[in-house]
Amino acid sequence: MLVLIRPHIAPLMRRTLAFAAVAGALGCIGDPVMASAATSGAYAPSEILVKYAAPSPLRASVLHVAPNVSIDAELARLRRSRGVEWAVPDYRAHLTGAIVPNDPGAAGIPGGWEQLQWNFVGPFGINAPEAWANVAADGAPGAKGVVVAVLDTGVAYANRGPFRRSPDFGRYQFVKGYNFVAHNAYPDDLNGHGTFVAGTIAEESDNGYGLTGLAYNARIMPVEVLDGDGEGEASTIAEGVRFAVNHGAQIINLSLEFSSGVTASDIPELIEALRYAHRRGVLVVAAAGNEGHTAVAYPARAPDVVAVGATTEHGCLADYSNDGAELTLVAPGGGADANLPGDPNCHPEQTPGRDIYQVTFEGSSPRLFGMPSGYEGTSMASPHVAATAALIIASGVLGRHPTPAQITARLRATARKLGGGGDEGLYGAGLVDAAAATAPGGPGAVPPPAA
Repeated sequence: MLVLIRPHIAPLMRRTLAFAAVAGALGCIGDPVMASAATSGAYAPSEILVKYAAPSPLRASVLHVAPNVSIDAELARLRRSRGVEWAVPDYRAHLTGAIVPNDPGAAGIPGGWEQLQWNFVGPFGINAPEAWANVAADGAPGAKGVVVAVLDTGVAYANRGPFRRSPDFGRYQFVKGYNFVAHNAYPDDLNGHGTFVAGTIAEESDNGYGLTGLAYNARIMPVEVLDGDGEGEASTIAEGVRFAVNHGAQIINLSLEFSSGVTASDIPELIEALRYAHRRGVLVVAAAGNEGHTAVAYPARAPDVVAVGATTEHGCLADYSNDGAELTLVAPGGGADANLPGDPNCHPEQTPGRDIYQVTFEGSSPRLFGMPSGYEGTSMASPHVAATAALIIASGVLGRHPTPAQITARLRATARKLGGGGDEGLYGAGLVDAAAATAPGGPGAVPPPAA
């Protein structure tokens, strides 16, 4: 027996965010079930997503399956039913592989932010200071005025009840978001991952505290789609994508992934939401995944999404980073080098490079903040690219309203080549270079107005 819970408006929803594994992927919609959905353990155990064919007014519905009813049987029944366009389990997402901090005593490394944020200023960083100068000269320092939605575990954005705003965020750095996990207007972080990701994008700069964010004057839209354990259903993430698009986000960051068994046909709601974002001119940036596979994970693998792999302090592909033909480019994620004998920057036998640092929870309390070690992954890489995109928009180098395709082309054209040559499958177009991406002229640039 199925009971309708609620309609969805085309929803979807390691420490990096990742989608949970599927033991056996389902075939294309309408095909026979190729593996038992009930044994995959990768979805909400009592829910099925159903989309009815036109002229149904609902894009999709979440149906509740009674405990004594087989999900496989209900899927098969629904797929045989007239008027059903597709039916799938409501797959779950999880953090994309950055390691959860486990050293609450670690408070960072002495010295200025330059000593810790190698990812911004090191030999294989993204040239942040030059980018800041470029955008300041364009009258939009730190990507002022650009809105970036962080779809994650929430953000430490306000002082409310047991929650505290991160001390390296300003009160007015946020626009209104939403909590799609608890279904309320308070996307408070219970994990720390979302706060970390938001910090890389827009943590305050020159405030005498902590570290700095790449697009430090951008405004963050916190959208909670993952719970305190870093997991969330596909339908929830899709709702978050549509919310961000409909409420003025110009860029969406998804530091999360599905495991390799999940295909596009398993997550149609999210795929539709991502298409909706692209049609509405919103750039979506996502983590490529932390399983070390030769294929990019969804949602980064979806068309028109910027898929971001991770590199180490040495300029090598990180050993956990997914790669493959779908990869757009790479950004700093920290950790150990991959074993790539032909790459002069890769030395897996040596001590791993440093982690990525930002201000977030020191331990598990949403009231205690620090700069914990242990954060590495493509979840950490993705916000570097989202923030660079914000700087590109603010700079006006591509005009006042660049399209997602124009921004992506600019990111690729200005990226720094890595590897021993011919390594697009490992590094995509190369390491994101915020300075080159925001410099006047170059690929896709719009000439300045005549004086």
